[in-house]
Amino acid sequence: MAIFKGAGVAIVTPMKDNYEVNYEKLEELINFQIDNGTDCIIIAGTTGESSTLSMEEHHRVIKAAVEFTKNRVPVVAGTGSNCTATAVQLTEEAKEAGVDGALIVTPYYNKATQKGLIAHYSRIAQAVDLPIILYNVPGRTGCNLLPETVAELVKTQKNVVGLKEATGNIAQASKTMSLTDGKLDLYSGEDGIVVPLMAIGAIGVISVWSNIAPKNVHDMCEAFFRGDIQTARRLQFEALPLIDALFSEVNPIPVKKALNLMGMNAGTLRAPLSDMTEENAAKLAKAMEAYGLKLV
Repeated sequence: MAIFKGAGVAIVTPMKDNYEVNYEKLEELINFQIDNGTDCIIIAGTTGESSTLSMEEHHRVIKAAVEFTKNRVPVVAGTGSNCTATAVQLTEEAKEAGVDGALIVTPYYNKATQKGLIAHYSRIAQAVDLPIILYNVPGRTGCNLLPETVAELVKTQKNVVGLKEATGNIAQASKTMSLTDGKLDLYSGEDGIVVPLMAIGAIGVISVWSNIAPKNVHDMCEAFFRGDIQTARRLQFEALPLIDALFSEVNPIPVKKALNLMGMNAGTLRAPLSDMTEENAAKLAKAMEAYGLKLV
């Protein structure tokens, strides 16, 4: 059984003005997501600024998300690292916190070989009995998880169950699905191509867009599942200008700005991330208004 099917939100980590994690606001944001149909909370991922969280904060944020979600939807925790031992530790701690699965990005900076990637993920999978979603985003990591490697991991590691596909390469995703022969839960990691990936077998999305429009993302996935491709396609197309604006600067800079524009007070960013430029912020606000989002 899949960890989740449909719209998963890669939720932001709200911060106070003093850069501390705002746990009260995190609870509010999680409730907003669930109230609007989100099918899964993905905590401490890229959008959650995990790379700037200390080990202690990482554990506390994940534990808080599990507590705030109250078993209403699954919780998946980002537990990747470019150090295999650290990834094992983070995944162990996430399991202890009560998550339903782990999202594990390919090791960044090291530029591991495919052999190294198999060893990395195999060691984590064997160390922690928790469902694992592989996360392939070579634009950030400098490392591409090839279809043959995914297939090998799915074949040999029983708890490697999914892949967040964020290469933007539908041909590569298609080959991955072909080689895994129905045994892989594919999730779009690109908000702009959710419906195209669902056409080749994806069962949902791990979404940045869902932070500000959770019902729309959920409804798009549900429309596809019930065979209403026209509605799913329309919802995908209507969101494209907004999605472009949400990625006009590196994620999560624009989405945090968007939440703040909506009065949801996601707060500041931790360095080295910086505030959005005035020009891009104005374009984002315009795209949000055109999409029908209410700004304050």
